[in-house]
Amino acid sequence: MKKNIITSLVLAGTLALGVLTGCGDSAAATTTETAETTEAAKTEEVTESTDTAAEAPAADDGDKTITVGATPVPHAEILDNIVKEVLAEDGWTLNTVVFSDYVLPNTSLEQGEIDANYFQTLGYMNQQNADAGLHLTAVAGIHIEPMGIYSQKYTSLEELPDGASIGIPNDPDNGARGVDLLVQKGLLVSNGGFGTDDNYTEDSLTNDKEANPHGYVITPLEAANLPLSLPDLDAATINGNYALEADLPAQYPALDIEEFDEETTIKRTNFLVVKEGNENSEKTQALIKALQSQKVQDYIDTTYKGAVITSFVDPQ
Repeated sequence: MKKNIITSLVLAGTLALGVLTGCGDSAAATTTETAETTEAAKTEEVTESTDTAAEAPAADDGDKTITVGATPVPHAEILDNIVKEVLAEDGWTLNTVVFSDYVLPNTSLEQGEIDANYFQTLGYMNQQNADAGLHLTAVAGIHIEPMGIYSQKYTSLEELPDGASIGIPNDPDNGARGVDLLVQKGLLVSNGGFGTDDNYTEDSLTNDKEANPHGYVITPLEAANLPLSLPDLDAATINGNYALEADLPAQYPALDIEEFDEETTIKRTNFLVVKEGNENSEKTQALIKALQSQKVQDYIDTTYKGAVITSFVDPQ
Protein backbone atom coordinates (compact mmCIF):
# COMPACT_ATOMS: atom_id res chain seq x y z
CA MET A 1 0.00 0.00 0.00
CA LYS A 2 1.56 3.29 -1.10
CA LYS A 3 1.74 6.27 1.18
CA ASN A 4 3.87 9.39 1.64
CA ILE A 5 6.75 8.85 4.01
CA ILE A 6 7.82 11.91 6.01
CA THR A 7 9.46 10.92 9.21
CA SER A 8 10.83 13.31 11.81
CA LEU A 9 12.88 11.65 14.51
CA VAL A 10 15.34 12.76 17.15
CA LEU A 11 18.54 10.83 16.58
CA ALA A 12 21.34 10.04 18.99
CA GLY A 13 23.87 8.01 17.08
CA THR A 14 27.51 7.71 16.45
CA LEU A 15 28.69 7.42 12.88
CA ALA A 16 31.68 5.12 12.71
CA LEU A 17 32.57 5.20 9.05
CA GLY A 18 36.21 4.54 9.82
CA VAL A 19 35.12 0.93 9.79
CA LEU A 20 32.92 1.49 6.77
CA THR A 21 32.45 4.04 3.06
CA GLY A 22 30.66 4.05 1.22
CA CYS A 23 31.30 6.49 0.79
CA GLY A 24 34.07 6.53 1.63
CA ASP A 25 35.35 5.46 2.89
CA SER A 26 32.68 7.28 1.85
CA ALA A 27 30.21 5.40 2.25
CA ALA A 28 31.59 6.24 2.61
CA ALA A 29 31.77 7.31 3.66
CA THR A 30 29.66 9.17 3.68
CA THR A 31 28.68 6.04 3.67
CA THR A 32 30.85 5.81 3.15
CA GLU A 33 35.37 4.52 5.85
CA THR A 34 33.62 3.96 2.90
CA ALA A 35 32.91 5.04 5.02
CA GLU A 36 34.62 7.69 8.55
CA THR A 37 33.12 10.67 10.28
CA THR A 38 31.22 11.03 13.59
CA GLU A 39 27.73 12.52 13.45
CA ALA A 40 26.23 14.16 16.52
CA ALA A 41 22.67 13.59 17.66
CA LYS A 42 20.27 15.60 15.54
CA THR A 43 16.74 15.88 14.21
CA GLU A 44 16.35 14.59 10.68
CA GLU A 45 13.54 14.65 8.19
CA VAL A 46 13.68 11.75 5.79
CA THR A 47 12.44 12.52 2.31
CA GLU A 48 11.94 10.24 -0.63
CA SER A 49 13.58 10.60 -4.01
CA THR A 50 10.15 9.68 -5.39
CA ASP A 51 6.77 11.08 -4.37
CA THR A 52 5.56 7.86 -2.78
CA ALA A 53 6.99 4.74 -1.21
CA ALA A 54 5.53 1.34 -0.43
CA GLU A 55 5.56 -0.03 3.07
CA ALA A 56 7.43 -3.33 3.02
CA PRO A 57 5.20 -6.34 3.68
CA ALA A 58 6.25 -9.31 5.76
CA ALA A 59 6.49 -11.45 2.61
CA ASP A 60 6.64 -10.70 -1.11
CA ASP A 61 3.00 -11.82 -1.73
CA GLY A 62 3.20 -10.81 -5.38
CA ASP A 63 4.11 -7.22 -4.49
CA LYS A 64 6.40 -5.88 -7.23
CA THR A 65 7.49 -2.69 -5.45
CA ILE A 66 10.86 -2.64 -3.67
CA THR A 67 11.69 0.13 -1.19
CA VAL A 68 15.37 0.78 -0.50
CA GLY A 69 16.90 3.25 1.94
CA ALA A 70 20.10 5.00 0.89
CA THR A 71 22.27 8.03 1.51
CA PRO A 72 22.45 10.58 -1.33
CA VAL A 73 25.87 10.23 -2.97
CA PRO A 74 26.58 7.89 -4.61
CA HIS A 75 24.07 5.34 -3.30
CA ALA A 76 20.74 7.02 -4.14
CA GLU A 77 22.19 8.23 -7.45
CA ILE A 78 23.09 4.68 -8.42
CA LEU A 79 19.67 3.39 -7.40
CA ASP A 80 17.64 6.08 -9.15
CA ASN A 81 19.77 6.58 -12.25
CA ILE A 82 20.41 2.99 -13.27
CA VAL A 83 19.13 0.30 -10.84
CA LYS A 84 15.53 1.47 -11.21
CA GLU A 85 15.84 0.96 -14.96
CA VAL A 86 17.39 -2.50 -14.61
CA LEU A 87 14.71 -3.63 -12.15
CA ALA A 88 11.94 -2.34 -14.43
CA GLU A 89 13.14 -4.71 -17.13
CA ASP A 90 12.08 -7.57 -14.85
CA GLY A 91 8.79 -5.96 -13.84
CA TRP A 92 9.87 -4.38 -10.55
CA THR A 93 9.21 -0.83 -9.33
CA LEU A 94 11.93 0.76 -7.19
CA ASN A 95 11.25 3.41 -4.54
CA THR A 96 14.34 5.03 -3.07
CA VAL A 97 14.04 6.60 0.38
CA VAL A 98 16.89 9.07 0.88
CA PHE A 99 18.33 9.40 4.39
CA SER A 100 20.75 12.14 5.43
CA ASP A 101 22.05 10.24 8.44
CA TYR A 102 23.42 6.76 9.11
CA VAL A 103 21.12 5.59 11.90
CA LEU A 104 17.61 5.77 10.45
CA PRO A 105 18.34 3.57 7.42
CA ASN A 106 19.07 0.70 9.81
CA THR A 107 16.28 1.28 12.31
CA SER A 108 13.78 1.67 9.46
CA LEU A 109 14.96 -1.63 8.02
CA GLU A 110 14.71 -3.32 11.40
CA GLN A 111 11.12 -2.05 11.76
CA GLY A 112 10.08 -3.27 8.30
CA GLU A 113 9.50 0.20 6.86
CA ILE A 114 11.86 -0.52 3.96
CA ASP A 115 12.92 -3.74 2.22
CA ALA A 116 16.66 -3.12 2.18
CA ASN A 117 19.28 -0.43 2.58
CA TYR A 118 22.44 0.43 0.71
CA PHE A 119 25.00 2.72 2.33
CA GLN A 120 27.26 0.87 4.79
CA THR A 121 30.19 -1.44 5.31
CA LEU A 122 30.19 -4.70 7.22
CA GLY A 123 32.05 -3.12 10.11
CA TYR A 124 29.46 -0.41 10.59
CA MET A 125 26.54 -2.84 10.22
CA ASN A 126 28.04 -5.25 12.73
CA GLN A 127 28.61 -2.43 15.20
CA GLN A 128 25.01 -1.24 14.82
CA ASN A 129 23.70 -4.79 15.30
CA ALA A 130 25.69 -5.09 18.51
CA ASP A 131 25.04 -1.61 19.89
CA ALA A 132 21.35 -1.24 18.96
CA GLY A 133 20.23 -4.87 19.07
CA LEU A 134 19.41 -4.95 15.35
CA HIS A 135 19.09 -8.07 13.21
CA LEU A 136 20.54 -7.03 9.88
CA THR A 137 22.66 -8.97 7.43
CA ALA A 138 24.68 -8.05 4.34
CA VAL A 139 23.78 -9.92 1.16
CA ALA A 140 25.91 -8.41 -1.62
CA GLY A 141 28.89 -6.10 -2.03
CA ILE A 142 28.33 -3.27 -4.51
CA HIS A 143 31.04 -0.61 -4.46
CA ILE A 144 34.01 1.04 -2.76
CA GLU A 145 34.67 4.76 -2.48
CA PRO A 146 38.47 4.78 -2.64
CA MET A 147 40.64 7.54 -1.30
CA GLY A 148 42.46 9.35 -4.10
CA ILE A 149 45.35 11.75 -4.51
CA TYR A 150 44.00 14.95 -6.07
CA SER A 151 45.66 18.12 -7.31
CA GLN A 152 44.63 21.31 -9.08
CA LYS A 153 48.23 22.15 -9.97
CA TYR A 154 49.64 18.90 -11.33
CA THR A 155 48.39 16.14 -13.60
CA SER A 156 50.65 13.30 -12.47
CA LEU A 157 52.41 12.16 -9.31
CA GLU A 158 55.75 12.50 -11.09
CA GLU A 159 55.24 16.26 -11.40
CA LEU A 160 55.07 16.82 -7.63
CA PRO A 161 58.21 18.73 -6.63
CA ASP A 162 60.35 18.05 -3.57
CA GLY A 163 58.90 19.92 -0.62
CA ALA A 164 55.36 19.86 -2.05
CA SER A 165 52.56 20.38 0.47
CA ILE A 166 50.31 17.33 0.67
CA GLY A 167 47.09 17.45 2.69
CA ILE A 168 45.78 14.46 4.60
CA PRO A 169 42.65 14.09 6.79
CA ASN A 170 43.26 15.11 10.39
CA ASP A 171 41.27 12.29 12.03
CA PRO A 172 43.36 9.28 13.09
CA ASP A 173 41.81 6.60 10.89
CA ASN A 174 41.66 8.57 7.66
CA GLY A 175 44.96 10.31 8.35
CA ALA A 176 46.68 6.93 8.61
CA ARG A 177 44.81 5.82 5.50
CA GLY A 178 46.06 8.88 3.62
CA VAL A 179 49.67 8.27 4.67
CA ASP A 180 49.36 4.61 3.67
CA LEU A 181 48.14 5.75 0.25
CA LEU A 182 51.21 7.97 -0.14
CA VAL A 183 53.39 4.98 0.75
CA GLN A 184 51.46 2.71 -1.62
CA LYS A 185 52.07 5.11 -4.51
CA GLY A 186 55.76 5.61 -3.74
CA LEU A 187 55.65 9.21 -2.56
CA LEU A 188 56.78 8.10 0.90
CA VAL A 189 59.15 5.22 1.64
CA SER A 190 57.25 4.31 4.80
CA ASN A 191 54.85 5.80 7.30
CA GLY A 192 57.67 6.25 9.81
CA GLY A 193 55.75 5.80 13.02
CA PHE A 194 52.63 7.62 11.88
CA GLY A 195 49.48 5.92 13.10
CA THR A 196 51.34 3.57 15.43
CA ASP A 197 53.36 5.93 17.64
CA ASP A 198 51.35 8.63 19.42
CA ASN A 199 54.44 10.84 19.62
CA TYR A 200 55.04 10.64 15.87
CA THR A 201 53.06 13.46 14.26
CA GLU A 202 52.61 14.90 10.79
CA ASP A 203 55.53 17.22 11.57
CA SER A 204 57.62 14.18 12.47
CA LEU A 205 56.82 12.61 9.12
CA THR A 206 57.54 15.86 7.29
CA ASN A 207 61.03 15.96 8.83
CA ASP A 208 61.77 12.23 8.64
CA LYS A 209 64.26 12.07 5.76
CA GLU A 210 64.31 8.28 5.78
CA ALA A 211 60.53 7.88 5.47
CA ASN A 212 60.05 11.08 3.45
CA PRO A 213 63.15 11.63 1.30
CA HIS A 214 61.39 14.22 -0.90
CA GLY A 215 60.61 16.41 2.09
CA TYR A 216 56.88 16.61 1.40
CA VAL A 217 55.11 18.86 3.90
CA ILE A 218 52.38 16.64 5.34
CA THR A 219 49.47 18.94 6.20
CA PRO A 220 46.53 17.67 8.32
CA LEU A 221 43.12 19.23 7.63
CA GLU A 222 39.50 18.34 8.32
CA ALA A 223 38.61 15.64 5.79
CA ALA A 224 35.52 17.46 4.53
CA ASN A 225 37.55 20.66 3.99
CA LEU A 226 40.33 19.13 1.92
CA PRO A 227 38.57 19.74 -1.43
CA LEU A 228 38.09 23.42 -0.51
CA SER A 229 41.74 23.68 0.52
CA LEU A 230 43.08 22.02 -2.61
CA PRO A 231 43.98 25.36 -4.32
CA ASP A 232 46.32 26.10 -1.40
CA LEU A 233 47.98 22.67 -1.50
CA ASP A 234 50.05 20.89 -4.10
CA ALA A 235 48.04 17.70 -3.59
CA ALA A 236 45.79 16.01 -1.06
CA THR A 237 44.52 12.56 -0.15
CA ILE A 238 40.73 12.88 -0.27
CA ASN A 239 37.99 10.38 0.57
CA GLY A 240 35.81 9.37 -2.36
CA ASN A 241 32.58 10.78 -0.98
CA TYR A 242 34.08 14.22 -0.39
CA ALA A 243 35.72 14.17 -3.81
CA LEU A 244 32.34 13.45 -5.40
CA GLU A 245 30.54 16.17 -3.47
CA ALA A 246 33.15 18.67 -4.72
CA ASP A 247 32.89 17.33 -8.29
CA LEU A 248 36.63 16.67 -8.31
CA PRO A 249 36.55 13.56 -10.54
CA ALA A 250 35.05 15.61 -13.36
CA GLN A 251 37.17 18.73 -12.88
CA TYR A 252 40.44 17.33 -11.51
CA PRO A 253 40.57 13.53 -11.89
CA ALA A 254 42.56 11.71 -9.23
CA LEU A 255 46.28 11.37 -9.93
CA ASP A 256 45.97 7.89 -8.43
CA ILE A 257 43.65 5.96 -6.13
CA GLU A 258 43.89 3.28 -3.47
CA GLU A 259 44.50 -0.31 -4.38
CA PHE A 260 43.01 -3.06 -2.25
CA ASP A 261 43.97 -6.56 -1.23
CA GLU A 262 41.35 -9.14 -0.27
CA GLU A 263 41.15 -7.97 3.34
CA THR A 264 40.86 -4.26 2.62
CA THR A 265 38.41 -4.90 -0.23
CA ILE A 266 35.96 -6.51 2.18
CA LYS A 267 36.60 -3.80 4.78
CA ARG A 268 35.94 -0.90 2.41
CA THR A 269 33.02 -2.33 0.39
CA ASN A 270 29.53 -0.86 0.74
CA PHE A 271 26.93 -3.64 0.95
CA LEU A 272 23.27 -4.20 0.22
CA VAL A 273 21.71 -5.03 3.61
CA VAL A 274 18.41 -6.69 4.55
CA LYS A 275 16.78 -7.89 7.75
CA GLU A 276 17.70 -11.40 8.81
CA GLY A 277 15.31 -13.92 7.29
CA ASN A 278 14.89 -12.00 4.03
CA GLU A 279 18.19 -13.02 2.43
CA ASN A 280 16.52 -15.29 -0.13
CA SER A 281 13.29 -13.38 -0.69
CA GLU A 282 12.22 -12.58 -4.23
CA LYS A 283 12.81 -8.87 -3.67
CA THR A 284 16.28 -9.37 -2.24
CA GLN A 285 17.35 -11.61 -5.11
CA ALA A 286 16.00 -9.10 -7.64
CA LEU A 287 17.99 -6.32 -5.97
CA ILE A 288 21.20 -8.36 -5.94
CA LYS A 289 20.80 -9.21 -9.62
CA ALA A 290 20.19 -5.57 -10.57
CA LEU A 291 22.88 -4.00 -8.38
CA GLN A 292 25.55 -6.44 -9.52
CA SER A 293 24.64 -6.13 -13.20
CA GLN A 294 26.91 -5.07 -16.04
CA LYS A 295 24.78 -1.93 -16.52
CA VAL A 296 25.56 -0.84 -12.96
CA GLN A 297 29.26 -1.62 -13.51
CA ASP A 298 29.28 0.54 -16.65
CA TYR A 299 27.34 3.37 -14.97
CA ILE A 300 29.75 3.53 -12.03
CA ASP A 301 32.83 3.43 -14.26
CA THR A 302 31.52 6.16 -16.56
CA THR A 303 29.94 8.44 -13.96
CA TYR A 304 32.40 8.44 -11.09
CA LYS A 305 35.72 8.09 -12.91
CA GLY A 306 37.53 6.24 -10.13
CA ALA A 307 35.92 8.02 -7.16
CA VAL A 308 33.63 4.98 -6.91
CA ILE A 309 34.66 1.51 -8.06
CA THR A 310 32.57 -1.64 -8.20
CA SER A 311 33.18 -4.37 -5.65
CA PHE A 312 30.77 -7.20 -6.44
CA VAL A 313 31.89 -9.41 -3.55
CA ASP A 314 30.07 -11.73 -1.21
CA PRO A 315 29.94 -10.81 2.50
CA GLN A 316 32.42 -12.74 4.62
